Amino acid sequence: MTLTRRRKKLDEMTKGDGLGNAYAATLSRIKSLQRGRSKLGMEVLMWVSHAERPLHVDELRHALGVEGSIDLDIGNIPAIETLLACSLRLVTVEKSSSTVRLVHYSLQEYLSHNRNLFLKPHSLIAEVCLTYLDFWHVRGFSPALRSAPSSAPLVEYASDHWGTHARRGNTKSVRVLALKLIDRYDKHISWKILLLHGLAPRNYPFGSGDIPRGFTGLHGAAYLGYVELIVDLLETNKWDAQAVDFDGNTAIAWAARREHVGVVKVLLERNDVNPDKADRRGQTPLWWAATNGYEEVVRILLERNDINPDKADEYNQTPLMQAAANGCEGDVRMLLELNDVNPNKMNMSSRTPLMQAAGNGCEGLVRVLLVQNGVYPDKADMYNETPLIGAATNGHEGVVRVPLERSDVDPNEADKDNQTPLFRAAANEHDEVVKILLGRNDINPDKADKYNQTPLLQAPGNGYEGIVRMLLERNDVDPNRENRWGQTPLSVATLEGKAGVVKILLEWKTASPNPPNTEYCQTQLQSNSVLLHEQARVARKHAPSLQSTEPRVPEPSEPSEPPSKKARKSRYPRRKLGSSLHQPDLPSPQVNLSKQNPTPRTGSLLHVDQPVTADTKP
Repeated sequence: MTLTRRRKKLDEMTKGDGLGNAYAATLSRIKSLQRGRSKLGMEVLMWVSHAERPLHVDELRHALGVEGSIDLDIGNIPAIETLLACSLRLVTVEKSSSTVRLVHYSLQEYLSHNRNLFLKPHSLIAEVCLTYLDFWHVRGFSPALRSAPSSAPLVEYASDHWGTHARRGNTKSVRVLALKLIDRYDKHISWKILLLHGLAPRNYPFGSGDIPRGFTGLHGAAYLGYVELIVDLLETNKWDAQAVDFDGNTAIAWAARREHVGVVKVLLERNDVNPDKADRRGQTPLWWAATNGYEEVVRILLERNDINPDKADEYNQTPLMQAAANGCEGDVRMLLELNDVNPNKMNMSSRTPLMQAAGNGCEGLVRVLLVQNGVYPDKADMYNETPLIGAATNGHEGVVRVPLERSDVDPNEADKDNQTPLFRAAANEHDEVVKILLGRNDINPDKADKYNQTPLLQAPGNGYEGIVRMLLERNDVDPNRENRWGQTPLSVATLEGKAGVVKILLEWKTASPNPPNTEYCQTQLQSNSVLLHEQARVARKHAPSLQSTEPRVPEPSEPSEPPSKKARKSRYPRRKLGSSLHQPDLPSPQVNLSKQNPTPRTGSLLHVDQPVTADTKP
């Protein structure tokens, strides 16, 4: 039977009751093969079904070629065709990625439910990984390398995952092999590979040719969360439990930031471990646990009397601020129960936990923080942005409603550029936020920023038709108001070629089709040109055969000799969300426009402090 027919048959069987019987029969056939082929076939299935990630072809071949403890025998590495044949094609090679996988997803479920098929699979995989890393030619690789040579394809998988398999299949033989690797920590390539793959690039503390100095075997065991190995190492009394590595991390810091609860508990039982020791950035084990939302680790650390729960790092960010920024509500509640935690403490940008939670859309946390005594709901940061401005800028409707329920929050409070929550929401096309704000009686919908840009002047250039309609329905919005450069909403929409907005404004009874005759404003004729051009474009789209004979409609504001595409792009630059309207690069005898028209900040999209996330790469 061909592979395609086998897959089709399996798909058909998943709809009936015979799937389990079919797998059982195939496995019986594998076990009935000659001894060597039967053993190899079952090992293929064990590795593919228990690996932490899909294995590349050469990784699987090398894993199944490991025998002995001195070095790898190249002649013992099986061919992929042999592996596929011994497994009776229950595994297949994904051509696009050269990885090996089970032939059908239901086979993974079957193997998982029948655990007696493999004896201690994780122990066997851990032993193979550790044996491979102990091979003579692997030990000879320089620890300054950033990746293993192609001659040893299993090194990266073994370095990254031997600890995971060892934890799940801890045996004495596994610990013996692990201790051999630990003793060579400062000369082995596996530690650097582990850190490079486990840390985000921004946290790399070493260059391309550097060795992670100071990263001891105890640090490695804590990083991997191997509790039994930690106990064995500490019993030898040759490891300093308080030693710091290249980044100032102690063993308990690595355990806390990787959520290894068991290791944290073991280390806290010792008198020579300081659980509040910070790394070189001032970040403590509690800081890391709160940042990543590890509630159990946070709870264990907060039970200690020698922990400062409000200790800030070099950027003045506390565990509470980090937990609030990342939406870790459980951690926030635990920290707020303590009397020595200040809910209004600000970081270097003068942002509070409430601002961080609001800017990142954590509605539940905003409610939790606002019921705390002494929390200021309208407190502004160094840019004069309030929590309401941050939430409106990023379109968090639920968060916007929370502070508006209070009487001590001003919905018209503006930032240092005089941009209000409504201005930010309109500039970033957050229709629902605009609707919420316009539903209040105390809102000023026509308040201008320092460039005399109003919410209505922001929306047309970006083509936000819904927001334009909502604003025009208000009696206190002037549709002909000019900005700093004499542009009206109509001229802005015409300049940007937003035909839908142009049509809305021309049909609006109070919008003037002929704004003041300034150098940068558009006339009724030019506005009509935008509409004609849009109609012609739609006609060409639905009648392509007429494109060659249809008279060309000139572009809006098109010169007699059209400039190059690059020149047109420069003349009409596209605005970023929330920025003020850029003035065209045209000469002016009156003023220096390049100095008079600076681009203001976009808003909290740029100024919300980016929360520190888990170390693991996405």
